[in-house]
Amino acid sequence: MVTLDLRHVASPAVRDLLHLTNHPDFDRAQQQIERLGGCTEPIRLTGHTTTVDTTTGEVLRSYTTSDEPTGSLLTACGNRRASRCPACSRLYAADTYHLIRAGLSGGKNVPDTVRTHPRVFATLTAPSFGPVHNRPDARPCRCGTRHEPADPLLGTPLNPATYDYAGAVLFNAHAGALWARFTTYLRRELATRLGLTQKAAHAVLRVSFAKVAEYQKRGLVHFHAVIRLDGPNGSTQPPPSYATVGVLSDAIRAAAPRARSTVESGAVGERQLGWGPQLDVREIAAFGTDAELTDQAVAAYVAKYATKSADASGTLDRALFCRPCQGRGATLLPHGTPLPCTTCDGTGQARPLPRLAVARHVRQMIRTCWDLGRLPEFAHLKLWKWAHMLGFRGHFSTKSRSYSTTLGALRAARRAWRTEQARAHAGLPDSHADTTLVVGHWDYLDSGYSPGAALLAAHVWHRRELERQFTAEGGC
Repeated sequence: MVTLDLRHVASPAVRDLLHLTNHPDFDRAQQQIERLGGCTEPIRLTGHTTTVDTTTGEVLRSYTTSDEPTGSLLTACGNRRASRCPACSRLYAADTYHLIRAGLSGGKNVPDTVRTHPRVFATLTAPSFGPVHNRPDARPCRCGTRHEPADPLLGTPLNPATYDYAGAVLFNAHAGALWARFTTYLRRELATRLGLTQKAAHAVLRVSFAKVAEYQKRGLVHFHAVIRLDGPNGSTQPPPSYATVGVLSDAIRAAAPRARSTVESGAVGERQLGWGPQLDVREIAAFGTDAELTDQAVAAYVAKYATKSADASGTLDRALFCRPCQGRGATLLPHGTPLPCTTCDGTGQARPLPRLAVARHVRQMIRTCWDLGRLPEFAHLKLWKWAHMLGFRGHFSTKSRSYSTTLGALRAARRAWRTEQARAHAGLPDSHADTTLVVGHWDYLDSGYSPGAALLAAHVWHRRELERQFTAEGGC
């Protein structure tokens, strides 16, 4: 028999992997990692469940994490950010794609007739807060240079000393409110163009939408939105024939400049925040046509940006505050030991901004969030908490109630399917039967893998990526 002295294996990850593979229950540990599909930051849970037949009192199945090789159960983190977890973000993007596609072509309890409703793809952008390096068509940048697409200068100010960083951060912080005001003015503009009162317009049509936020290179958010006109009952009913794509497009162009928000502060003065002059509104063509902007293309485009975060503009992909504190001071670990916040001094007063490995422009945006967050008039914006997002504190993906299905419904259907598969594998009765009851208790333990398990997870992700590429290229 050949023995291996693990002391001569230099890498701790390799040593941990060898210990894991030599574990008697390695197959179960590998099964857990395989089931996560390459998730990079899984949640580790401890607990137990018991499945009981309520008619006889018989215990049909018992499970406890103490029987697991690692003493815990791994579940996917579910993070939508591609920079944090490519595997979970891919699943999030797929759900977003089906949500958007259902609102354009039908499916997921949305009738197919929805594709005949007027619908457009609109992009609302941020205003200018100072000239930045860019790539204008057929001429050099204002700095006199023709920038390459990957030039790190793109999106950064030509003159950082005069760039309005306070305005840029405040725009990001108010972007969600500006969208809400835009939808209000959109309904008013539609009523005006149809020659109706707002009450009469509400009785005959409804505005449905789904949007996603995207960061520009200059660190400012803009919104891509699918906007659709329905009848008063939503997607199941078409709008009146006089509510056309042209009327919708004109109303959008009129409503966007009207959406404004006023900010007053002794430190930054009075600011009028609103959308930029660049507004793109295009009709969405039916699937199967030769048009570039089809329902399938729009759904894929929105899904792609739903998994990108502010880190696409070179900033951080996680908060600067520790999760338990978030500016409230010290917190307590489960056993009662104080755990000081990594950002504040334990009383909620901010420490100096730590050194960050980001570009100068991004660092200044974060610093501006830090400074404005100290001011009482901006306390409600929680700029300390959202400094890593450059001030933007809204949801990346939102929709109106009647647009289509929800991410929660899609996840519930997938969870129910997996539960039925697991029950069938364990030989348990159908979960729809009224004779079974599942009782359990779960506690959060930690997140992440051991070094060796992380290597196995990376292999799972790499293998599945190769399988997806092979399938996409026409493999069988």
